[in-house]
Amino acid sequence: MGRLVSRWVAAPGWWGRNFPRVAWVVLMLGIPALDAPAQATAIQATPTQAGSTQAGSTQAGSTQARSTQARSTQTVAPPEPEWFFDDFTYADTAALQQAGWQLRSAHGHPGIPGARWNPDGAQMVDDPTRPGKRLLRLHAQTDGTGPGTSQVQVCHQRKYLAGTYAARVRFSDQPVSGADGDPVIQTFYAVSPLRFDFDPEFSELDWEYLPNGGWGSDKTRLYGITWQTVRLDPWLAFNQQHEEFAALGQPGHDWHTLVMQVADGRTQWFVDGRQVTEHGGRNYPVVPMSINFNLWFSPNGPLATGGTPRVYEQDVDWVLHAKDTVLSPAQIEARVAQWRLKGVARLDQVRPPVPALENRCDF
Repeated sequence: MGRLVSRWVAAPGWWGRNFPRVAWVVLMLGIPALDAPAQATAIQATPTQAGSTQAGSTQAGSTQARSTQARSTQTVAPPEPEWFFDDFTYADTAALQQAGWQLRSAHGHPGIPGARWNPDGAQMVDDPTRPGKRLLRLHAQTDGTGPGTSQVQVCHQRKYLAGTYAARVRFSDQPVSGADGDPVIQTFYAVSPLRFDFDPEFSELDWEYLPNGGWGSDKTRLYGITWQTVRLDPWLAFNQQHEEFAALGQPGHDWHTLVMQVADGRTQWFVDGRQVTEHGGRNYPVVPMSINFNLWFSPNGPLATGGTPRVYEQDVDWVLHAKDTVLSPAQIEARVAQWRLKGVARLDQVRPPVPALENRCDF
Protein backbone atom coordinates (compact mmCIF):
# COMPACT_ATOMS: atom_id res chain seq x y z
CA MET A 1 0.00 0.00 0.00
CA GLY A 2 2.88 2.35 0.75
CA ARG A 3 4.20 2.04 -2.81
CA LEU A 4 0.73 2.57 -4.29
CA VAL A 5 0.19 5.68 -2.25
CA SER A 6 3.57 7.01 -3.34
CA ARG A 7 2.69 6.37 -6.99
CA TRP A 8 -0.64 8.15 -6.65
CA VAL A 9 0.95 11.15 -5.05
CA ALA A 10 3.59 11.24 -7.79
CA ALA A 11 0.96 11.22 -10.58
CA PRO A 12 -1.36 14.19 -9.95
CA GLY A 13 -2.97 13.87 -13.40
CA TRP A 14 -4.01 10.29 -12.85
CA TRP A 15 -5.19 11.18 -9.35
CA GLY A 16 -7.39 13.98 -10.62
CA ARG A 17 -9.00 11.77 -13.28
CA ASN A 18 -9.56 8.81 -10.98
CA PHE A 19 -10.23 10.46 -7.61
CA PRO A 20 -14.02 9.77 -7.65
CA ARG A 21 -13.38 6.04 -8.21
CA VAL A 22 -10.68 5.88 -5.53
CA ALA A 23 -12.89 7.73 -3.07
CA TRP A 24 -15.77 5.32 -3.79
CA VAL A 25 -13.49 2.29 -3.15
CA VAL A 26 -12.19 3.81 0.07
CA LEU A 27 -15.72 4.53 1.23
CA MET A 28 -17.02 1.05 0.44
CA LEU A 29 -14.07 -0.78 1.99
CA GLY A 30 -14.08 1.31 5.13
CA ILE A 31 -10.37 2.20 4.77
CA PRO A 32 -9.57 4.87 7.38
CA ALA A 33 -8.44 8.28 6.21
CA LEU A 34 -4.71 8.59 5.73
CA ASP A 35 -4.51 11.44 8.19
CA ALA A 36 -6.71 9.88 10.89
CA PRO A 37 -4.92 10.11 14.27
CA ALA A 38 -4.04 6.86 16.01
CA GLN A 39 -5.46 6.23 19.47
CA ALA A 40 -2.52 5.48 21.72
CA THR A 41 -4.54 4.41 24.74
CA ALA A 42 -7.31 2.44 23.10
CA ILE A 43 -7.76 -0.63 20.96
CA GLN A 44 -10.58 -1.31 18.49
CA ALA A 45 -12.63 -4.44 19.02
CA THR A 46 -13.29 -6.66 15.99
CA PRO A 47 -16.68 -5.68 14.47
CA THR A 48 -19.38 -8.28 15.04
CA GLN A 49 -22.71 -8.73 13.31
CA ALA A 50 -25.60 -8.13 15.68
CA GLY A 51 -28.25 -10.73 15.11
CA SER A 52 -26.06 -13.74 14.30
CA THR A 53 -26.81 -17.16 15.82
CA GLN A 54 -25.12 -15.75 18.91
CA ALA A 55 -27.93 -13.22 19.15
CA GLY A 56 -30.60 -15.80 19.86
CA SER A 57 -30.82 -14.62 23.44
CA THR A 58 -31.40 -10.99 22.42
CA GLN A 59 -34.70 -9.37 21.57
CA ALA A 60 -36.02 -10.15 18.11
CA GLY A 61 -34.08 -7.70 16.03
CA SER A 62 -34.94 -6.01 12.82
CA THR A 63 -33.15 -6.52 9.54
CA GLN A 64 -31.47 -3.18 10.14
CA ALA A 65 -30.07 -4.37 13.50
CA ARG A 66 -28.68 -7.55 11.93
CA SER A 67 -26.83 -5.57 9.29
CA THR A 68 -25.33 -3.01 11.65
CA GLN A 69 -21.70 -3.33 12.68
CA ALA A 70 -21.06 -2.64 16.39
CA ARG A 71 -17.72 -1.16 17.28
CA SER A 72 -16.54 -0.83 20.85
CA THR A 73 -13.53 0.94 22.30
CA GLN A 74 -11.77 -0.49 25.31
CA THR A 75 -9.28 1.56 27.34
CA VAL A 76 -5.96 -0.19 27.76
CA ALA A 77 -4.65 0.05 31.32
CA PRO A 78 -0.94 0.89 31.53
CA PRO A 79 1.23 -2.01 32.66
CA GLU A 80 2.06 -2.19 36.36
CA PRO A 81 5.58 -0.96 37.14
CA GLU A 82 8.12 -2.93 39.09
CA TRP A 83 7.52 -1.75 42.65
CA PHE A 84 9.67 -1.36 45.69
CA PHE A 85 7.62 -0.58 48.80
CA ASP A 86 8.43 -0.91 52.48
CA ASP A 87 6.03 -0.11 55.31
CA PHE A 88 8.73 -0.89 57.91
CA THR A 89 6.60 -3.35 59.83
CA TYR A 90 9.51 -5.33 61.26
CA ALA A 91 9.95 -6.83 64.70
CA ASP A 92 13.57 -5.65 64.90
CA THR A 93 16.51 -4.48 62.80
CA ALA A 94 17.62 -8.07 62.20
CA ALA A 95 14.41 -8.54 60.20
CA LEU A 96 15.05 -5.19 58.51
CA GLN A 97 18.44 -6.43 57.30
CA GLN A 98 16.99 -9.73 56.12
CA ALA A 99 14.72 -7.64 53.88
CA GLY A 100 17.73 -6.20 52.06
CA TRP A 101 18.55 -3.10 54.13
CA GLN A 102 22.10 -2.39 55.31
CA LEU A 103 23.07 -0.55 58.50
CA ARG A 104 26.18 1.53 58.03
CA SER A 105 29.29 0.94 60.10
CA ALA A 106 31.94 2.23 57.66
CA HIS A 107 33.75 5.43 58.65
CA GLY A 108 33.92 8.47 56.43
CA HIS A 109 31.97 11.22 54.71
CA PRO A 110 29.74 12.97 55.63
CA GLY A 111 29.75 14.36 59.15
CA ILE A 112 32.09 15.31 61.95
CA PRO A 113 35.61 13.90 61.35
CA GLY A 114 36.19 10.89 63.57
CA ALA A 115 32.49 10.30 64.18
CA ARG A 116 31.21 6.74 64.38
CA TRP A 117 28.49 5.38 62.10
CA ASN A 118 26.50 3.33 64.56
CA PRO A 119 24.34 0.42 63.29
CA ASP A 120 22.51 0.48 66.62
CA GLY A 121 21.27 3.96 65.77
CA ALA A 122 18.61 2.33 63.57
CA GLN A 123 15.63 1.08 65.56
CA MET A 124 12.15 -0.30 64.96
CA VAL A 125 9.54 1.42 67.14
CA ASP A 126 5.77 1.31 67.52
CA ASP A 127 3.76 3.99 65.74
CA PRO A 128 1.94 5.84 68.54
CA THR A 129 -0.86 6.89 66.18
CA ARG A 130 -1.54 3.47 64.61
CA PRO A 131 -1.73 0.42 66.85
CA GLY A 132 0.10 -2.53 65.34
CA LYS A 133 2.10 -0.35 62.94
CA ARG A 134 5.84 0.27 63.27
CA LEU A 135 8.28 2.97 62.18
CA LEU A 136 11.96 3.05 61.26
CA ARG A 137 13.69 5.41 63.67
CA LEU A 138 17.13 6.97 63.18
CA HIS A 139 18.87 8.01 66.41
CA ALA A 140 22.07 10.10 66.45
CA GLN A 141 23.92 12.13 69.06
CA THR A 142 26.89 14.47 69.39
CA ASP A 143 28.87 16.51 71.88
CA GLY A 144 30.58 18.31 69.00
CA THR A 145 33.65 16.05 68.98
CA GLY A 146 34.46 13.10 66.73
CA PRO A 147 34.74 10.54 69.54
CA GLY A 148 31.55 11.90 71.12
CA THR A 149 29.46 11.67 67.94
CA SER A 150 27.47 8.74 66.57
CA GLN A 151 25.60 9.04 63.27
CA VAL A 152 23.29 6.59 61.50
CA GLN A 153 22.57 5.51 57.93
CA VAL A 154 20.27 2.88 56.41
CA CYS A 155 20.74 1.81 52.76
CA HIS A 156 18.83 -0.39 50.33
CA GLN A 157 20.23 -2.15 47.27
CA ARG A 158 21.79 -0.31 44.35
CA LYS A 159 19.23 -0.91 41.61
CA TYR A 160 17.15 2.26 41.26
CA LEU A 161 17.33 4.84 38.48
CA ALA A 162 14.43 6.30 36.45
CA GLY A 163 10.95 6.40 37.90
CA THR A 164 9.35 7.80 41.05
CA TYR A 165 10.84 7.90 44.54
CA ALA A 166 8.78 8.78 47.61
CA ALA A 167 8.94 8.55 51.39
CA ARG A 168 6.95 9.77 54.35
CA VAL A 169 9.32 11.04 57.03
CA ARG A 170 9.16 12.85 60.35
CA PHE A 171 11.64 15.69 60.85
CA SER A 172 12.68 17.12 64.23
CA ASP A 173 13.39 20.79 64.91
CA GLN A 174 14.57 20.19 68.48
CA PRO A 175 16.72 17.49 70.06
CA VAL A 176 15.14 14.73 72.11
CA SER A 177 17.55 15.70 74.88
CA GLY A 178 20.35 18.18 75.38
CA ALA A 179 20.87 21.74 74.18
CA ASP A 180 19.47 22.86 70.83
CA GLY A 181 21.63 24.34 68.08
CA ASP A 182 23.77 21.66 66.43
CA PRO A 183 23.80 21.70 62.59
CA VAL A 184 22.01 18.36 62.21
CA ILE A 185 21.07 17.01 58.76
CA GLN A 186 18.01 14.76 58.31
CA THR A 187 17.74 13.08 54.91
CA PHE A 188 16.09 10.89 52.29
CA TYR A 189 18.17 10.30 49.15
CA ALA A 190 19.37 8.03 46.35
CA VAL A 191 23.07 7.82 45.50
CA SER A 192 25.72 5.91 43.56
CA PRO A 193 29.33 5.48 44.74
CA LEU A 194 31.78 8.32 44.13
CA ARG A 195 34.64 6.34 42.60
CA PHE A 196 37.03 9.28 42.43
CA ASP A 197 37.00 13.10 42.39
CA PHE A 198 34.64 14.48 39.74
CA ASP A 199 33.43 11.01 38.82
CA PRO A 200 31.34 11.57 35.63
CA GLU A 201 29.02 8.70 36.56
CA PHE A 202 28.28 10.01 40.04
CA SER A 203 24.51 10.25 40.57
CA GLU A 204 22.61 11.58 43.57
CA LEU A 205 19.13 12.87 44.40
CA ASP A 206 19.04 14.43 47.82
CA TRP A 207 16.47 15.72 50.32
CA GLU A 208 18.31 17.29 53.29
CA TYR A 209 16.60 19.12 56.16
CA LEU A 210 18.65 21.49 58.33
CA PRO A 211 16.49 22.68 61.24
CA ASN A 212 19.35 24.64 62.84
CA GLY A 213 20.97 25.81 59.63
CA GLY A 214 24.52 25.02 58.65
CA TRP A 215 26.81 25.21 55.64
CA GLY A 216 27.35 28.94 56.04
CA SER A 217 23.80 29.93 56.98
CA ASP A 218 21.79 29.74 60.19
CA LYS A 219 18.44 29.57 58.35
CA THR A 220 16.13 26.59 58.75
CA ARG A 221 15.66 25.02 55.32
CA LEU A 222 15.00 21.90 53.26
CA TYR A 223 17.32 21.25 50.33
CA GLY A 224 16.33 19.40 47.17
CA ILE A 225 19.53 18.69 45.22
CA THR A 226 20.30 16.90 41.95
CA TRP A 227 24.01 16.22 41.57
CA GLN A 228 26.30 16.11 38.56
CA THR A 229 29.57 15.36 40.38
CA VAL A 230 31.74 16.46 43.31
CA ARG A 231 35.22 16.57 44.81
CA LEU A 232 35.15 16.11 48.58
CA ASP A 233 38.53 17.60 49.59
CA PRO A 234 38.89 20.44 48.92
CA TRP A 235 35.14 20.70 48.45
CA LEU A 236 33.88 21.56 44.97
CA ALA A 237 30.41 20.48 43.87
CA PHE A 238 28.44 20.69 40.64
CA ASN A 239 24.71 20.40 41.19
CA GLN A 240 21.33 22.09 41.06
CA GLN A 241 19.69 22.90 44.35
CA HIS A 242 16.45 24.25 45.71
CA GLU A 243 15.90 25.60 49.20
CA GLU A 244 12.55 25.61 51.03
CA PHE A 245 12.80 28.05 53.92
CA ALA A 246 10.37 26.59 56.43
CA ALA A 247 10.32 24.91 59.83
CA LEU A 248 9.17 21.37 59.03
CA GLY A 249 9.88 19.65 62.33
CA GLN A 250 7.45 21.25 64.77
CA PRO A 251 5.38 18.76 66.81
CA GLY A 252 2.06 18.12 65.11
CA HIS A 253 3.42 19.39 61.79
CA ASP A 254 6.49 17.21 61.47
CA TRP A 255 5.38 14.45 59.05
CA HIS A 256 6.02 15.14 55.36
CA THR A 257 5.80 13.23 52.08
CA LEU A 258 8.80 13.80 49.80
CA VAL A 259 8.60 12.84 46.12
CA MET A 260 11.17 12.80 43.30
CA GLN A 261 10.13 12.07 39.71
CA VAL A 262 13.04 11.04 37.45
CA ALA A 263 12.20 10.85 33.74
CA ASP A 264 13.12 12.25 30.33
CA GLY A 265 16.17 14.17 31.49
CA ARG A 266 14.34 15.97 34.29
CA THR A 267 13.92 15.54 38.03
CA GLN A 268 10.81 17.05 39.58
CA TRP A 269 10.53 17.60 43.31
CA PHE A 270 7.41 17.66 45.52
CA VAL A 271 6.82 18.36 49.21
CA ASP A 272 3.41 17.34 50.58
CA GLY A 273 1.88 17.30 47.10
CA ARG A 274 3.28 20.67 46.04
CA GLN A 275 5.91 20.88 43.30
CA VAL A 276 8.81 23.01 44.51
CA THR A 277 11.37 22.73 41.71
CA GLU A 278 12.57 20.99 38.55
CA HIS A 279 16.15 20.13 37.61
CA GLY A 280 17.74 18.73 34.47
CA GLY A 281 20.55 18.96 31.96
CA ARG A 282 23.85 17.63 33.23
CA ASN A 283 22.39 17.27 36.71
CA TYR A 284 20.54 14.05 35.98
CA PRO A 285 21.30 10.56 37.33
CA VAL A 286 23.01 8.24 34.87
CA VAL A 287 23.70 5.02 36.81
CA PRO A 288 21.69 2.92 39.29
CA MET A 289 21.57 4.20 42.86
CA SER A 290 20.76 2.89 46.32
CA ILE A 291 17.94 4.31 48.46
CA ASN A 292 19.14 5.81 51.75
CA PHE A 293 18.17 7.58 54.95
CA ASN A 294 20.74 9.09 57.27
CA LEU A 295 21.03 11.42 60.25
CA TRP A 296 24.33 13.20 60.78
CA PHE A 297 26.00 16.37 62.05
CA SER A 298 27.94 19.01 60.14
CA PRO A 299 31.25 19.97 61.81
CA ASN A 300 32.06 23.28 63.46
CA GLY A 301 28.66 23.92 65.01
CA PRO A 302 27.99 26.87 67.31
CA LEU A 303 27.72 24.89 70.56
CA ALA A 304 30.64 24.21 72.87
CA THR A 305 32.29 20.83 72.44
CA GLY A 306 32.17 18.22 75.15
CA GLY A 307 29.65 17.88 77.93
CA THR A 308 26.20 16.34 77.69
CA PRO A 309 25.45 14.87 74.24
CA ARG A 310 22.61 16.29 72.17
CA VAL A 311 20.29 13.59 70.80
CA TYR A 312 18.20 13.83 67.61
CA GLU A 313 15.73 11.46 65.95
CA GLN A 314 14.13 11.07 62.54
CA ASP A 315 11.32 8.62 61.74
CA VAL A 316 10.32 6.95 58.47
CA ASP A 317 6.78 5.68 57.90
CA TRP A 318 7.18 4.17 54.41
CA VAL A 319 9.27 4.40 51.25
CA LEU A 320 8.59 3.40 47.63
CA HIS A 321 10.01 3.39 44.13
CA ALA A 322 8.07 2.81 40.90
CA LYS A 323 10.52 1.82 38.19
CA ASP A 324 10.34 3.77 34.90
CA THR A 325 6.96 5.23 35.92
CA VAL A 326 6.03 8.81 36.81
CA LEU A 327 3.43 8.97 39.58
CA SER A 328 1.83 12.08 41.02
CA PRO A 329 1.82 12.60 44.79
CA ALA A 330 -1.92 11.85 44.82
CA GLN A 331 -1.37 8.55 42.98
CA ILE A 332 1.34 7.62 45.47
CA GLU A 333 -0.85 8.31 48.49
CA ALA A 334 -3.72 6.33 46.94
CA ARG A 335 -1.48 3.34 46.21
CA VAL A 336 -0.01 3.30 49.73
CA ALA A 337 -3.52 3.47 51.21
CA GLN A 338 -4.58 0.59 48.95
CA TRP A 339 -1.64 -1.57 50.01
CA ARG A 340 -2.30 -0.90 53.67
CA LEU A 341 -5.97 -1.74 53.27
CA LYS A 342 -4.93 -5.08 51.75
CA GLY A 343 -2.29 -5.71 54.41
CA VAL A 344 0.67 -5.42 52.00
CA ALA A 345 3.66 -4.45 54.13
CA ARG A 346 6.45 -4.92 51.58
CA LEU A 347 7.08 -5.37 47.85
CA ASP A 348 10.48 -5.86 46.23
CA GLN A 349 9.87 -6.35 42.51
CA VAL A 350 12.62 -4.10 41.09
CA ARG A 351 15.12 -6.41 39.47
CA PRO A 352 18.82 -5.63 39.96
CA PRO A 353 20.98 -4.89 36.94
CA VAL A 354 22.85 -7.71 35.25
CA PRO A 355 25.54 -8.16 36.34
CA ALA A 356 24.47 -7.03 39.81
CA LEU A 357 26.24 -4.03 41.30
CA GLU A 358 28.04 -3.98 44.63
CA ASN A 359 25.71 -2.88 47.43
CA ARG A 360 27.63 -0.41 49.57
CA CYS A 361 26.52 1.67 52.54
CA ASP A 362 29.30 4.21 53.02
CA PHE A 363 28.32 7.54 51.43
